Order: sequence, then structure tokens, then C-alpha cells
Amino acid sequence: MRDYFNYDVIYAMNITDIDDKIIKRARQNHLMKEYLAKDLPIASLLNDAKEALKPLGDKLKTEEDEDKKTMYAKLEKNVKAAIEQAEKSLADNQGQDEAKTVLLEHARDVYMEWLDRQFGKSITDNAIFAALPKHYEQEYLEDMAALNVEPPECLTRVSEYVPEVVEFVQKIIDNGYAYEAQSSVYFDTAKFSQADNHYYAKLVPEAFGDQKLLQDGEGDLSISDERLREKKGQSDFALWKASKPGEPSWDSPWGKGRPGWHIECSIMASTILGESFDIHTGGVDLKFPHHDNELAQSEAAYGHSHWVHYFLHSGHLHIDGCKMSKSLKNFITIRQALQRNTSRQLRLAFLLHSWKDTLDYSNDTMAETLNFEKLLNEFFRSVKDIIRKSSPSHPNGFTKWHAEEMELNEKFMTCQACVHEALCDSIFGAIDGEDPIGFPAAGSSASANMEEAVMPYLDAFAKFRDDVRQVARQEKSGGILKLCDEVRDDVLPNLGVRLEDHEGQETVIKLVDRETLLRERQEKIEVQAHWIYCMQSNLKICTAGREEEIGEREEKGRISRCSEAQKRIPPTELFKSETDKYSKFDDKGMPTHDANGEELTKGQLKKLTKLYDAQQKKYQDFLKSQQRAASLE
Repeated sequence: MRDYFNYDVIYAMNITDIDDKIIKRARQNHLMKEYLAKDLPIASLLNDAKEALKPLGDKLKTEEDEDKKTMYAKLEKNVKAAIEQAEKSLADNQGQDEAKTVLLEHARDVYMEWLDRQFGKSITDNAIFAALPKHYEQEYLEDMAALNVEPPECLTRVSEYVPEVVEFVQKIIDNGYAYEAQSSVYFDTAKFSQADNHYYAKLVPEAFGDQKLLQDGEGDLSISDERLREKKGQSDFALWKASKPGEPSWDSPWGKGRPGWHIECSIMASTILGESFDIHTGGVDLKFPHHDNELAQSEAAYGHSHWVHYFLHSGHLHIDGCKMSKSLKNFITIRQALQRNTSRQLRLAFLLHSWKDTLDYSNDTMAETLNFEKLLNEFFRSVKDIIRKSSPSHPNGFTKWHAEEMELNEKFMTCQACVHEALCDSIFGAIDGEDPIGFPAAGSSASANMEEAVMPYLDAFAKFRDDVRQVARQEKSGGILKLCDEVRDDVLPNLGVRLEDHEGQETVIKLVDRETLLRERQEKIEVQAHWIYCMQSNLKICTAGREEEIGEREEKGRISRCSEAQKRIPPTELFKSETDKYSKFDDKGMPTHDANGEELTKGQLKKLTKLYDAQQKKYQDFLKSQQRAASLE
């Protein structure tokens, strides 16, 4: 939006640091820390664990959500196993330290629930509730930076905007769309819907009155028979919650309390962006009730119906085909994902799917992404090489455009128009440097300067090597040709440089990260070893009979490993590394003369042609698989 469409973007990010789940978890963490500080003997820990486990059994009997039920069942099983181990260690009087550690680890959740039921109401210090969100806010911001997500211009925290919340709620009351009840304040959805130009549940009308979603939106600490009786209508939601013992609180005209979840985002966004703004983002699961409630309360405060012009609701992330869930133990953190793949690869995985659809994170997805990244990298490197050779300073710079160039330019402009149209519907940022073409080789703008500095030297070296190779062929010096190949295949890859020889054309120079080049070299070695093995095996098969079957079984694994690397080699490059056998090649890369400069016989050419044709078919199949990976939805 900013770099392509040239919009002036003000990006505000809201941090919810006052919330029912945060309050409860912060309270439990504090109580558990105090409990561990007592360093109780294993006998006391056992008794407490048994008491703490009892309510979990009741939950299992009444829980209707299958995911939660599965989670509770696994937790109960693990705690019971830890209790059994602790009892055995106590009876045998050995291994008690290990059993104690296992018990505290596996029973941690039930201990915290048990402690919270007994002592949670005694926690009133707001600082205790602030520590937990502060910790995870910092981790979140670090994760976003690691993913190359640009930071916002303004980051807002609810705890810093409580006075603005109180003022906003009072404004809604004054406008007649909210009411006080037992020191809490609720939004009147019925009265709002009856007003001209307003109606409740704009985003998801079919969810109007869905009590499960509405109660989930209110929070675990805010759902009780007493609280439900305070409301005039079932769809009404809390703007201000009277604080109970064990919850943080702030002063207000209605008594000690805290903001409701939905009002928090409305206040923070409006304070920074005004009474109306363009784009509001969030997950698809927030449409109702959260975003619908935000819309209603903001329109009620400002007296208009255009608080947000556009919502962008992103799709869910699935892991190996299943929705991320604690009960399934299939969740992954950003930091864990970044240990497996780079931030660019993760971004490309997202870009291979529409932002509004579900993304499945799996080994297959990332394998597809890696192939796509390689395809892009090779394209960018080839384009860079062409641009360098077509610059005004190059000896073969500007040349006349013929029919092929005209056709290519026409296709380019058509593609450019299609990309522009697509960008009008989508936004991304996979490049984190200033390099105008492709991904920066070093991950920063410094790589562009480095490339500019070294290219004149690499150009001079490549030209010198081409001249040496030509003289060596004329003099029939296979040894010099071999040295030229070693520089290309063994020396330069360690420096992050790839040379690509094309008969009758200038050498192509590409800067590639060292690890990629070394991996390619190893794959090439494995392919060559496979071909040598196949040639040797063919001789044995003619005379060995039963040995053929045995040999196939023994080498099946190695052949399978080699075949994947083999199909990646273009047929034009199949024989060019065999300079100890051949000295000249045609435009297709087919050998025409042996190492001594003698023309190959028809019989030799026939055998080589069969190998060439077989490789061409494999390579075409590989290209098709790459094209499928590059198809964007």
C-alpha cells in the first residue's frame, strides 16, 4: 500500500493486556510461584495433587466440546501416571527427586487451577496482572521482527487507555445505547438495532443471539448466573465490568471495575485514527461477536455508520491438515518454525495461498515453498545477468529489437498489468532489502553494493577463463580444461559464485549463497556416481543372471536418492562436466569430439543421444513440477 500504491499509511496496533484469560493465568502463575517456593516434601505434593485432580474429573463428565474433552482426558492420564510414579518412589524410598520433578511438571495445570480456586480472590495488586502480558508482548514483537513484519507507527495498550475507555462508555450511555447494572455497564443491542441507520451483527447476521459465541466473547470470569441476570437482553455485552475480588480494578463513575474486551479495541483505534478509518484487520474467528460489537458500540458513540470502511479477515492456520489445538498437541510457535525455515520461506508459504483462506503448515507445504523459492531465485539471477550484459557500458549493450524482443516486451507489459490488478486485491512483503531485483543475497541492502563491487572482477575472470578454455581446446589440452572445470565446480561455489557455461555464448555469472551451491555440487556428484554405477551394472547384467536381482536390491536405496538429484540436471549440462572424455559440444550440449579432439563415431553418438533423450524427459517432468509449485491462487 505504501511502497507500490504510494498511500500515506498510519498503522496502529492494539495490545490487549486486560482480559479474563490474562487475569486468570497471571493470578495462577503468581500463586504457583509462591507454592513452589515452599519446597514441600513429596508426600505433601502427592496429597495436594490428588485433591487438585478431583475437579478435572467433573469437567470431563460435563464438557461438550470434543477438543477440550480430549485435552482434559490427556491431562488426567498424565497426572495419574505422575502420581503413581511418586507413590512408588515414596514407598521404595528412592528416586524421589525425579518423581517430584515429574509430578510438578505434569500436574502443573491442575495445581494452578486448585490454587486459584482457594486463593485467587486474594490477588489484587495490578502489577501482578501487568507482568504476564508485558512478557508476551515483547516476545511477540521480536517474532514479528524476525518475520520481517514492519512495526506499527503506534502501539497501544489497554492499561494505558482506561481513562479514555471510561469517557467513551459514558458517551454511549449519554446517547441512550448503554445502561448501568450493579456497577457494570452493558450495551443495549435491542435499542441500537431499533435506531435508524443502525443494526446489530452487521458482519455475521446469522450469528445474532448465538449464546455460545456471545459468552466466549465475554470471558471466563464474566459468565455467571448473577452476571447474566444483570443484562436486559441475552445479546447485550459488557462495556465496563465491575471488578470482583482477585481482579485488577480502576476507578469509574460506576465503581471499581475494568474495561470489557470489545470496548478496548474501539477506544485504542479511535484515539489514534479518529472517528472513522479505512482498514481493520483480524482473524476470521473475530468477526462475531468481537468485530460486530466493536462496530455497534463505535457507531453508537459517534452517531454514524461508517466507523470502519473495510475489514480484512485472515484465514486460519492448520498444522498437517488439522486446526491448531492444545488438545491435539499440534501447535507450533513462530520461533520453532524459524528453526526449520527462514522468514522469507515462511512468507512465501503464506503467499502461495490466499490470505483469506486456511493455510496448512506441513512438510509438503514447505517442500513446495522451497521449490518455489528456488525457481524465483534462478529467475532473478538470470535476469540480473541479462541486465548486466545489456547495459550501455557493456560491449554488447544496446542492440536492435527484432520480432522476438517485441513479442517479449508485449508479454511483459501484459504481465505487468495483471500483476497490478492482482496487487489491487492483495498485499505482501517478501523482500526486506533495497535490491530492485530478486532476494538480496546477504539479506540486506548491503548485498546490492557487494554485488556491484565484485561483478567487474568476476566478468574479467569469466572472460579470461573462456579464452583459456578456447585455447586449450585448440591445443587439445584436456588437463587445462579440467583445471577450468575445477575452478567452476570446486573453487567458486565456496565463494558463493556460480558460473554457467553455454557453448558459443558468454558465461553466465550468478551470486548464490554458499550452502546452496555446495548442496548442488553434492547432488551432482551423487548423480555422476549413479551414472557410473549404472554403466558398470549394465556390463554385469549381461553375464551375471541372478546377480542382477541381488544388485538391484542392494542399490535400490542409493538409486532412489540419486534419482531426485538427477532429474534436476538440464540435458544441455549432462555431459559438459566430462571434459576428460569430450572436448567439443554442439548447441544442445551434445559431445561432438573426444578429449583428443577426434570426432565421435556414429555408434558413440547414438548411445549418447539415448542418454540425452532420457535425461530430457526427466528434466521436462521436473520443470512441470516446478511450474505447478509456482502457480499462485
